[in-house]
Amino acid sequence: MTVRERSYRYVGPVDLHAEVQPGSGGCRIGSASDFDSWVAERPAAELVEPFTYVVGTDGVLRLAPRRSEHVACAGGGPVLSAGEVSFTRGTGRWAVGEVSNHSTGYCPDVSSWSAVAQALDRAGLGRPSGFTHEVVFRRCPGCQEHNIVREDDFVCVFCSSDLPEVWNVDPAV
Repeated sequence: MTVRERSYRYVGPVDLHAEVQPGSGGCRIGSASDFDSWVAERPAAELVEPFTYVVGTDGVLRLAPRRSEHVACAGGGPVLSAGEVSFTRGTGRWAVGEVSNHSTGYCPDVSSWSAVAQALDRAGLGRPSGFTHEVVFRRCPGCQEHNIVREDDFVCVFCSSDLPEVWNVDPAV
């Protein structure tokens, strides 16, 4: 990491966190050769769907099948970002087709893009200049529920309270 990134603790269902086994986690992609080895083992049908990803606090990308829980991909630990990513094969090089911060278990802020960009660069992957789909997460100060803000409507879908403009999902941060 070139700058001190915010880390995100898991804020999703406790039972999912409890199911994470020691030593579990997504496939660590710390270099272009790691990605080449990983992608060579994927069946073609699997490559048409997005994958679950996290960027660990070590700044390294970890990948798991799409229906994997982010907390399992992270081995239960904190992350610098999390979401979904898809890949395309261009002229002799793999690149990111789409990438989001959509993880309801970690609810990372859109500002976590810099950690994702650095991890993708380290993996030798072409990438967009930002998330292709940004998800804005907020915790309601009234009912404490996690919300996805849509169309800049900062109102809680559960109790209609106003949501803050700044990220506040993890009350310990």
